[in-house]
Amino acid sequence: MPARTPPSANSPTNNARILLVDDNANGLTARRCVLEELGYRISTAASGNEALEVFGKYKFDLVVTDFRMPKMDGLELIVRLRKLVPELPIILISGYVDALGLNETSTGADVVIQKSAHEVGHLVRSVGRLLRRKKPPISERGAKKRPGAKNQ
Repeated sequence: MPARTPPSANSPTNNARILLVDDNANGLTARRCVLEELGYRISTAASGNEALEVFGKYKFDLVVTDFRMPKMDGLELIVRLRKLVPELPIILISGYVDALGLNETSTGADVVIQKSAHEVGHLVRSVGRLLRRKKPPISERGAKKRPGAKNQ
């Protein structure tokens, strides 16, 4: 695997806060480790409802969610997050991308990634690309705070 370098101090992605959502603890841990190694600040949630609770407490620059989860799937979570912060970058990850025809248009996500041996590379590139398009990160903007969101 190629060496990864963390975002530089001058990078718009430096200190970016990412929320990872997945009911599979192994997938959550693996993605968290990779993204923390790159210098991102990571919070996790094991369900859509937990994700909304965490999202209400802190500001995030990007959300990565699994598609298939009990009670609230990734599509419903995306709809709810878009109502709160329409410009929020969101990545949807699923093992059913091809089987269900999931894409950016049908899901509302900015990027849709198929779970596979290449998932980590796609995730790292997509996170970097989506965070670079936004300046400054949402979590560092004081003026665009969501009501009731804590600074952190």
